[in-house]
Amino acid sequence: MNAIEVKNLRKEFKAYSSRSGLKGAFRDLFTRNYKVVPAVNNISFSVSQGEMVGYIGENGAGKSTTIKMLTGILTPTSGDIRVNGMNPHKEREKFVRTIGVVFGQRSQLWWDIAVQESFRLLKKVYKVTDEQYDDHMQHVIKTLDIEPLLDKPVRKLSLGQRMRCELAAALIHNPPLLFLDEPTIGLDVLVKLKIREFLKEINQKYNTTILLTTHDLSDIEALCERVIMLDEGKVIYDGALHHLKENLADGKELHFQFLEQVDLPAVKKLTSGMPVKWDLDEKEQVFIANLENDDLLISQVIAIVVAAFKIKDIKINETSTEEIIRNIYEKGAVEVG
Repeated sequence: MNAIEVKNLRKEFKAYSSRSGLKGAFRDLFTRNYKVVPAVNNISFSVSQGEMVGYIGENGAGKSTTIKMLTGILTPTSGDIRVNGMNPHKEREKFVRTIGVVFGQRSQLWWDIAVQESFRLLKKVYKVTDEQYDDHMQHVIKTLDIEPLLDKPVRKLSLGQRMRCELAAALIHNPPLLFLDEPTIGLDVLVKLKIREFLKEINQKYNTTILLTTHDLSDIEALCERVIMLDEGKVIYDGALHHLKENLADGKELHFQFLEQVDLPAVKKLTSGMPVKWDLDEKEQVFIANLENDDLLISQVIAIVVAAFKIKDIKINETSTEEIIRNIYEKGAVEVG
């Protein structure tokens, strides 16, 4: 069974423009010029029950618009949506009891009351029995380590504490489908790891379907076997994450750290005329050479750099997922054999 089915989904918005001059401003009072802009452009995909799928794209690609249509907040311009067997915007009351939603920048908790009071209110909204609540939420509260936070008002929580409570709130009714939009934004590494482990656990324990939208690709790598990539409102890749790496990570990264002061132009000059692209991680002072997976070329670059500068450390890495995806957006649609 599919938790999500989307066919030829489209959402258009009107972009208004103002006429110039006083006469133009007067005319704008009665008629406005506008053009129709597609935010989501005839996309189709399905997500099976129990899948964890990464839904990724650059800012303005249409990710949030899609999530809002899938959760019933926005009505599509055209196309068909079935989520948990229902039309999200037509069967709203019944539908919302089958989903959980966490938006990284928006709260579903009441700001001035204790966290557990918010939980009690949501329990009544979703018509969860005491027995169901106790059975499910004891595990959630313990796993997310939020028991010490239950008596605190939300306004007194740190961002990491609040996000753990937001996640717990989204799961009070133990929904079969969870939408996560930037759930780890601004969080420290330890909180991110805790949330990731929890999401893996509920997926395995309850077969919860998770659609994850994030700019943090480490979240995608840790949780999702499949990714759907969006660009300018269109799906440019839908498939396994490891296929991207196998088919498009045909390069290597050489990481150099030097014992002496070196600048990027000097390093670039060494390999002038060679198929090498250099980057600099300024924080770590690591110079990164991106090049093809060619043993001879790799040996030549290492030999040239070692001969020119005193080396502190060298590492040879596969091209990162972030670099692969950045290249995809620069080149356009993906063809994976």
